[in-house]
Amino acid sequence: MEREDQIYRLLPKRLIPWYRENARDLPWRRDKDPYHVWISEIMLQQTRVAAVKEYYIRFLKELPDIRALAEVEEGKLLKLWEGLGYYNRARNLRKAAKKIVCENNGVFPSEYSEILTLPGIGEYTAGAVASVCFDEAVAAVDGNVLRILSRITESYDDILKASTKKQAKRRLEAVYPKEDCGDFTQSLMELGATVCGPSGKPKCQSCPVEDICVAHAKGIETSLPVKITKKNRRVEERTVFVLRRGDKVAARKRETEGLLAGMWEFPNVLGKLTAEEALETADRWGCGPALLEREIFRKHIFSHVQWDMTCFYIQCLKETEQLEWVSGKALSERMALPTAFRQFWDGILPEKD
Repeated sequence: MEREDQIYRLLPKRLIPWYRENARDLPWRRDKDPYHVWISEIMLQQTRVAAVKEYYIRFLKELPDIRALAEVEEGKLLKLWEGLGYYNRARNLRKAAKKIVCENNGVFPSEYSEILTLPGIGEYTAGAVASVCFDEAVAAVDGNVLRILSRITESYDDILKASTKKQAKRRLEAVYPKEDCGDFTQSLMELGATVCGPSGKPKCQSCPVEDICVAHAKGIETSLPVKITKKNRRVEERTVFVLRRGDKVAARKRETEGLLAGMWEFPNVLGKLTAEEALETADRWGCGPALLEREIFRKHIFSHVQWDMTCFYIQCLKETEQLEWVSGKALSERMALPTAFRQFWDGILPEKD
C-alpha cells in the first residue's frame, strides 16, 4: 500500500507537464465553457474521438448554448445526434438544459454536487466538468483511467466493479493538486487515449510514468486490467424491408419508449423471413410488391442485444397508409435514422431529388 501511495503522489507532477506538452488539439479543449465540455463528454461516451469531432462542431453550430438546446424540437435534436447511438443521451441533454434554464436562469451549475443532479450526468461526467471548468478537485474515473491505475500499481481488482471505481476515485482525489485540477483530469484521459490504450501493446516508451509502472517493470502490461467477462448478448433475428415506389421509400416511427425510442426506421419484423415470406408480408401491408431487387444480411450490436438482420429491397406499386413514404432527401435531412437502419441506405436512395 505504501508503494501505491508513492505512485499516486507522483502522478500530478509527472502527468500535468506531459499533458501540456503533448495534448491533442481538440475543439472542446479550446476553452473551459462548461456547455462545451459537457456536450463533448456525453458525445465521447462509447464513441471514438475522431468520429465525435464533426458531430460536436455541427451540434454547436445549430445549438450554440444551453437555451438553444432547451428549446430545440426533439426531431431536430435526434437528427443532429444521428449515428452517435444511445439516443437517450441526447434526450437527457435537453432535459438537463431545460432544468438549468428553469432553475438556474440558463447558467451551468459550478459545483460537482449540483452538476451530478442533472439528468443523464453521472460521476464521471460531473467530475470532468467540475474539474476542467471550475478547477474543483474531483476525479473523472472511467475505463481509461482504471486501466492506467491498474497497470502502474499492478492491481488485479476487477475494474467493472463499482467498488474498484470508488476506491480509485478516492485515491486520486487525495492527490489532486490545489491548482490545475482540470489539467490533471485531462492528463489522465489523454494518457489512456494515446499511450496506455485498450488494444495492443501500450506505447510505454512515450509514457511519462514508465519508470514507476509496476506492470511495465514486470512485462505484464497487456495482462491488466482485470475485467470479468460480461454475459453474452441476446441475439435477435429481424427482417428489414426497404420498400421503394419511384423516388420514395417507406419509413415509420418507432414507439416513444424502449430501444431507439422515437426514431425513424425502415419497416421490420421479428424473425428471419424467406424471400417469399417477405413479399407476402409486403403484400399484406398493402404495398403491392412488384419486384424483389436483392437481399442482404447485416448485424448491429447494442449494449445488451445483437440484431441479425436480413434486408429485402422491394419495388412497390402502392403507397400504403400504414407507412410514411418520403423522399431520400427528406429522410436524409430531416428524419433521424439510427445506424442500425442507415447501413441499408448506401446506394439505394438518391442523394438529391
